[in-house]
Amino acid sequence: MADWLLIRLPRAPAEQASWIVVDARGAAIESPAGGPLALAQPAAAGRHVCVLVPGTDVLMMEPELPAKAGTKLAQMVPYALEEQLAEDIDDLHFAIGRRGGADFAGRTPVAVVARALMDDWLSAVQAAGIVAERMYADTDLLPANPGQAVAWLDGDMIVVRPAGGAPVTMPADALAEALALALARPADEFTVENRGAGLILYTGAAEWQQHGPAVEALRDQFDGIKVQVLSDGPLALLAQQLPADAAINLLQGSYAPQTSQTVGWRSWRVAAVLLACLVGLHVAGKATELVVLKKREHTLDASIDQAFRAAMPGEYNTTDARRRMQQRLMSARGGGEFSGLLPALGALAVARNGAPGTLVQALSFREGAVDLKLAAPNAESLDRISRALRDNGWQADLTAGNAAKSGYEGRIQIRPKGS
Repeated sequence: MADWLLIRLPRAPAEQASWIVVDARGAAIESPAGGPLALAQPAAAGRHVCVLVPGTDVLMMEPELPAKAGTKLAQMVPYALEEQLAEDIDDLHFAIGRRGGADFAGRTPVAVVARALMDDWLSAVQAAGIVAERMYADTDLLPANPGQAVAWLDGDMIVVRPAGGAPVTMPADALAEALALALARPADEFTVENRGAGLILYTGAAEWQQHGPAVEALRDQFDGIKVQVLSDGPLALLAQQLPADAAINLLQGSYAPQTSQTVGWRSWRVAAVLLACLVGLHVAGKATELVVLKKREHTLDASIDQAFRAAMPGEYNTTDARRRMQQRLMSARGGGEFSGLLPALGALAVARNGAPGTLVQALSFREGAVDLKLAAPNAESLDRISRALRDNGWQADLTAGNAAKSGYEGRIQIRPKGS
């Protein structure tokens, strides 16, 4: 697991930032350092980065909200707190903590901070070339103790976390009132028989020198006070809470950090859209082509049906029309049912040369016989054709004849001799 770089931003612009490198368990790897924020940038390489902002600028609240709010919780929180806030909720950023913890029975922990401050903090961090994964109020990392109250003296402020409660920030000048909150009852209700829980007090050396006598004066109100002087500053103490990830991460909603996947998707989004358009056009083109081919197939089927019925009268089933027409043609060329058709037509062509002006009006072939309907200048012409066919070895019978406006019409049936 990667190490962490914990950076604490100053409360005042004239102050310097401070930072420390810790391992995945929150134990310090290097001594705390301080100075301009840009000096912390080399330590961020290859490490997770958490930024602490002044807790005095972050309001901690615990509204009661429906347990089944689900994904709509973030939309409900601003309106649930609107009447308790002096500023316009559109100018505020709301970060939601874990619900149902031991410290927030039935309530929802919420951190409220001005958007202008969030923008300033993130701009300062980004200007130093640092990308933060988490951002907490520094007071939110004050350790909790289920059996004792915890307090932290830091400069001109004091942070108090009652046993099983949320941290409260007050001016250090109001020390007595702040520690009364740790007692979970007003100071004037104190009696020797009813003293409060124990108190763990974290403090800097300068702060203890200034406020130590006031703390000692309140010792009798607690079941013991344990003082820990943070000679190297509070960062090592606050870093111990990083693995628990119990504080409220301010980087939510529009301030959520961009993961590598999110950045990768945004950089490839245009290409993905173009690819999707290309695929869509390809699919649309293929669909159009399929429609055109289907239309042509229907046209071709109609043409095949028409040609089949014209070539094979009496046949209505066009299934496997090509094979059946090929079989019929092969039979006509090489014997079988149509073996006499071509020779009969050849003999007719020769016989017709002896009767100029004769026209074939209709022709049919059935059961080896060719039935002809002829138009001739006169009956003698039909007789000449009939005799010529018989002379060439065919049986030719003139089955009908009658005068017509243009001459004479008659029918001749041709079949092989002996059939």
